[in-house]
Amino acid sequence: MTEKVDLDEIELEPDYRPSNDEPYMNPKQLAFFRRKLLDWRNQIVEDTTHTRQHMNDSENQADELDRASQESDRYTELRTVEREQRLLNKIDAALRRIENGEFGYCEVTGEPIGVRRLEARPVATLSIEAKEAQERQERQMAED
Repeated sequence: MTEKVDLDEIELEPDYRPSNDEPYMNPKQLAFFRRKLLDWRNQIVEDTTHTRQHMNDSENQADELDRASQESDRYTELRTVEREQRLLNKIDAALRRIENGEFGYCEVTGEPIGVRRLEARPVATLSIEAKEAQERQERQMAED
């Protein structure tokens, strides 16, 4: 069993990017992705708070002529908040996978997802191959 490393104690250079030349999901890579996920999470929480404040402010200032427009805006903002909540759940799940040593590996095949894919989508749970197979299956089911 490997020794658990405190990822907060790992110092990353400001320009550090995970490389395929280093061991996959080593402590430095895990610290990088953990910080990336935490930063993303904090930004979403901040944006959601701002959106909710805006919704409350605009609700208090509504006059009869602006209600239809505000209802449309409110619907769009609510959908955004819901989408961001789903993303927060995915980020939290990815952070748990980092903690339990499952981050970076496909949940279907167990193979590495890949550094570049995780940089683009750090909440990814499937390798590109598994994701493509899933999408093919979904298309086939939609056609039937």
